[in-house]
Amino acid sequence: MNDDRGRNMMPRILEDNPNAYVYSNRAEMGSAAAEMAALKIAGLLTQQPFVNIIFAAAPSQNEFLSALTKNETIDWQRVNAFHMDEYIGLPPNDARTFASFLKEKIFDSLPFHTVNYINGNAADVAIECERYAALLNEYPTDIVCMGIGENGHIAFNDPPVANFDDPQPVKAVTLDAECRQQQVNDKCFDTLDEVPTHAITLTVPTLMAGKYIYCMVPGEKKAKAVYNTLRAEINENCPATILRRHANTILFFDEDSAQLL
Repeated sequence: MNDDRGRNMMPRILEDNPNAYVYSNRAEMGSAAAEMAALKIAGLLTQQPFVNIIFAAAPSQNEFLSALTKNETIDWQRVNAFHMDEYIGLPPNDARTFASFLKEKIFDSLPFHTVNYINGNAADVAIECERYAALLNEYPTDIVCMGIGENGHIAFNDPPVANFDDPQPVKAVTLDAECRQQQVNDKCFDTLDEVPTHAITLTVPTLMAGKYIYCMVPGEKKAKAVYNTLRAEINENCPATILRRHANTILFFDEDSAQLL
């Protein structure tokens, strides 16, 4: 069992998965996850000059990101920040891009050593995927901070395009209908027609290459995905099931998202 869980917010720990913690509400979940992640970041910084972190952009991460930005124990000037996916085709200044979300929630709030954005408006998407893959290769991932989609996706690896043995580190994908509807459910877009149909995403092997994964999944709309993540057969029908094969994954739920367990 991991022994660095949040000290002030004791969770319910699932008997069949000691690295899955259930908190009473989203705020406690986010605070506990941020505390654990901060302890790991600080610990790594005693062993290496920089820490490389990939962040997810989604409302499910709000409480976690808010708590993490308030942490004063980390030398953020020794942290390189990345994000895991981006829509293709939204205007660069559109508040609905994942770059804009992360700028508002964390990137503009902390003095990172570098912040590395995916360009969803690149003239050549294939070249942009290669560029970002090269960056990730240059700065091997220490920590992935992520969520799980309503359809079980991780990043934008939806069931139709997820590949546990993907040869591409970063790729362009077509978003499936359930994934796009989630963006409306999360109130990121007003209508389904406004949600882009394509995106750039880090692939499953790229996410799994992170040394440590912190996965925050609150809300009743995620209950089915949470159940499948922990109980379904490990395959691309629920991409998040692959997290059970990563020895250093810690999952954070609230009572709403864990209601089917």
